[in-house]
Amino acid sequence: MSAYPRILQTVIDATDVRRTAEFYRELFGLEYRPGDEPPAEGDEDHVDWLVLRGTDGGHGLAFQQAEELKRTTWPDPEVPMQLHLDTSVPDVEELERQRARAEALGATIILDRTDDTEEPLYVFADPEGHPFCIFVGD
Repeated sequence: MSAYPRILQTVIDATDVRRTAEFYRELFGLEYRPGDEPPAEGDEDHVDWLVLRGTDGGHGLAFQQAEELKRTTWPDPEVPMQLHLDTSVPDVEELERQRARAEALGATIILDRTDDTEEPLYVFADPEGHPFCIFVGD
């Protein structure tokens, strides 16, 4: 028995649950929890909650329907980040490869700090506007 609760997943609100789940599934190589997979071609997809799991049993992400979301205005403090994911890659070459992948999946760059020799990074917004970082580090 553990003395601490285990973090199962981070839940992200989305106005389009499937689109947001697909974005993160592709970006991080996650898998749908059994039963949450996309419907067959032509079938309706009325979902308000989806869960993705890591293929290695790692931390998962869940997505819940929200009727409306205020997109962050960060770094302007009017609408703060509220939550963001930090992810890392081993080197600048991989950072640039992941930047291209993220943009191809629908992310937009909020901040480009690749000129920082200590910790080059990008801050992105996913298609719903949630920020996430990819940086060089451990």
